[in-house]
Amino acid sequence: YQRRVFFFFFFFFFPPLMFLRTAMRAARRGSEIWRSFGTTTATPLKCDPNHAILFEPVKLGPVTAPNRFFQVPHASSAGPHMPHTRAAIREVRAAGGWGVVCTGYVSIHPSADDAPFVHSRMWSDDDIPTHRLMTDAVHRHGALAGVELWHGANYIRNRFSREAPMSASGLGWHSGYSRYGGNTQTATMSRADIRDFKRWWVTAAERAREAGFDVIYVYAGMGYGPFSFIPSRLNRRTDEYGGSLVNRVRLLRETLEEVSAAVGRTCAVACRFTVDELLDRDGVTAEEGREALGLLAEVPDLWDVKISGERDCGSARLVQEAYQEPHVSWVKKVTSKPVVGTGRFTTPDTMADQIRRGVLDLIGAARPSIADPFLPNKIKEGRAEDIRECIGCNICIGTWHEGTLLRCTQNPTMGEEWRKGWHPERIAPAPAADTVLVVGAGPAGLECARAAGQRGFRVMLSDARAVLGGRCVRERTLPGLSTWARVSDYRLLQIARMANVEVYRGSTVTAQDVLDLAPAHVVIATGAKWTSHLLTPSESISEMPPLATQQQQQQQLGGAKSLRVLTPDDIMDGSLPVQGPVLVYDFEHFYM
Repeated sequence: YQRRVFFFFFFFFFPPLMFLRTAMRAARRGSEIWRSFGTTTATPLKCDPNHAILFEPVKLGPVTAPNRFFQVPHASSAGPHMPHTRAAIREVRAAGGWGVVCTGYVSIHPSADDAPFVHSRMWSDDDIPTHRLMTDAVHRHGALAGVELWHGANYIRNRFSREAPMSASGLGWHSGYSRYGGNTQTATMSRADIRDFKRWWVTAAERAREAGFDVIYVYAGMGYGPFSFIPSRLNRRTDEYGGSLVNRVRLLRETLEEVSAAVGRTCAVACRFTVDELLDRDGVTAEEGREALGLLAEVPDLWDVKISGERDCGSARLVQEAYQEPHVSWVKKVTSKPVVGTGRFTTPDTMADQIRRGVLDLIGAARPSIADPFLPNKIKEGRAEDIRECIGCNICIGTWHEGTLLRCTQNPTMGEEWRKGWHPERIAPAPAADTVLVVGAGPAGLECARAAGQRGFRVMLSDARAVLGGRCVRERTLPGLSTWARVSDYRLLQIARMANVEVYRGSTVTAQDVLDLAPAHVVIATGAKWTSHLLTPSESISEMPPLATQQQQQQQLGGAKSLRVLTPDDIMDGSLPVQGPVLVYDFEHFYM
């Protein structure tokens, strides 16, 4: 009898108790971290009156955004396997003053599986609790929580779910990028498939409402979801969902209407829409995009408008702040609903100007919110000079393409808010006011000195050059890369305010100097140089001498006497090829 009682207790009561214990520990840890997100150490100042318009509330259907700062949906690579990390990434934006904080893309059904890219999902009721972690976190700071519901249509391979991909006309997306999957064919959607498709959106929206989301997206851009029926190149149907633009827009209209009927009483329904695919005659042109949006002008509660292609998230080399304005400035003329748009906005004057001129109702941002989650609060406190401005390097996008957690050149805490408890504005005080010597004042050395100074250490920062900034000093002089100066400018400004940080310019430090100074901590941040190693089919970098000479490299390549290998460092030093031909070989594929 005792054995039976023990067996019953162990198998029926012990697992729930252990789960509860683990959940309570996680909740306590989470509450400690999340409470820390709510304040900054800065003394509040007065908001510039020219920027006050940015803090006006905006009504979005049945809900109201507390201000005009809108963190638009963007991927983070923190999927269902990292629910606390995913929640903390979004919560820090809410704590930083963003009025609306959205998820990344959330798949509505197993037929929309984007593996190996990391994304979230709303496939079943089991997904609701992990999303509620995020909505509860965002609501703690008075912000609205938005979810971007997504279906990939032509542009997915379903490697994980193994469901058959489907699309308007059975066409695939032909890509040479192996991670996207090449020439996978899709099945043509029948009328029954279309009914299922709309039902999946409604069911996912109802789950999103249950999870606590205030703004629910129908993602209809970049070829995804109902948008896949709109471009004539992807839609060759002859029924009521093909042919004329009215017919090709029909699926998006019906999806929006059915989602609104299901959740629209308590949640704002947003449509993220591509107004121009920038593909000339092969895609949805500006004229066709304008006509399509006009057909649906009053259907959703909010329009999130954008362009497609490489310029959608264009790097600083290609586009400047507010670069999407020429493509979206007409939207408010054809709809009475609020409009949000992006453009790598980093300066409050530009943001306020967008509102005053009637270009946008809400300032949308993905990359700027990554670089500085507290951007809105700094503007509100009159501290615009303290904003860590996005430099448009797109390392955030590059890491997502690698399937790894989002990183940021400007914000080293990005992605570590939960795992390490890092905060973008605060850092734990030093246990003692020890001396820290930082050798090298490039990006890493400057950030190290700034962070150590903020902690209360006595910092000595030394660099052999008179101009601080390391690699950024000359890379920012390259065409389109002037924004890279922000990496050093921000940190030099912060360091200049710290009485406990001494800066030594034009000061070469030797090993003996370090021994003589005898600091408690030494940080070597002298950087690295581009390699001139060349890889041949039979050689790897590990098999080559550490410092291969030009002669050795020539021997590797069969003794070409005229071979001269140059690196970006060489080119920027002014060492140019004397004569051709010249081969440019890219080792890193997406760098710069």
